[in-house]
Amino acid sequence: MPKTVRVAMGQMLVEGGRPQDNLARAVRMVRRAAEEGCAILVLPECLDLAWTHPTARELAQPIPGPRSDLLAQAAAEAGVHVVAGLTERDEDRVYNAAVLLAPDGRILLHHRKINLLDIEQDFYSTGDRLQVARTPWGVLGVDICADNFPDSLALGHTLGRMGAQLLLSPSAWAVPADHDPQREPYGSLWEGAYRTLARLYEMPVVGVSNVGRITGGPWQGRRCIGCSLAVDARGEIVAKAPYGEAAEGLFPIQLELLPRRAVGTDISGMLRSKGYVGP
Repeated sequence: MPKTVRVAMGQMLVEGGRPQDNLARAVRMVRRAAEEGCAILVLPECLDLAWTHPTARELAQPIPGPRSDLLAQAAAEAGVHVVAGLTERDEDRVYNAAVLLAPDGRILLHHRKINLLDIEQDFYSTGDRLQVARTPWGVLGVDICADNFPDSLALGHTLGRMGAQLLLSPSAWAVPADHDPQREPYGSLWEGAYRTLARLYEMPVVGVSNVGRITGGPWQGRRCIGCSLAVDARGEIVAKAPYGEAAEGLFPIQLELLPRRAVGTDISGMLRSKGYVGP
């Protein structure tokens, strides 16, 4: 039987190189999600230090570590699942990472971004894993931002084939400082990619971006503008959060998670029946 789950998109302000302030905001988002009756909260990419901020090289921390522990404690106190992007140090490497935390504070899933933009390759090493996690709501998959670019949908396909019934994606969606959303509405790239994966696998997709000005690194001066996006199992857009560097907020949505109709080699037939002609 399908299950209906309440998911919160935590479109929070992230300030470069200010982990204490950013984590305090994230903890408040966790508490608010619980107050809103949400079972799952999705937070942005690199919410501790900000995406491609130069402090990643010096201030990244291990996972598990103090920052993931703080969020795990918040998840346990609130009794919600939390997906959060963090800047991870593993010996001499730094990763753009994300964790899925259980309502008891355990790390259920630990992802490292694979499809790194050229401007972030000086900051982060290429990820080395794709995972799904079984929860009382269904099988959840996690990836990060550009892992869902239209030309890297093989990653989302893999998570779908691994059984994901819901794909959750911490993100950092940035535009030039002079971007005009009236002349050039933001989000068509993500809408197309998310709708494709959702329709093929009957797998809702939720991407959550931060807001705020980028204050360091190669894209200094650009603006992260939210527009967090949710697509249902039919590939229909069900929620799009506001645009703007000040558009911070918590945006709850209801999503239906469907049982997987095909597994293994039967998935190929299911995809062909929907017009998919790829590998």
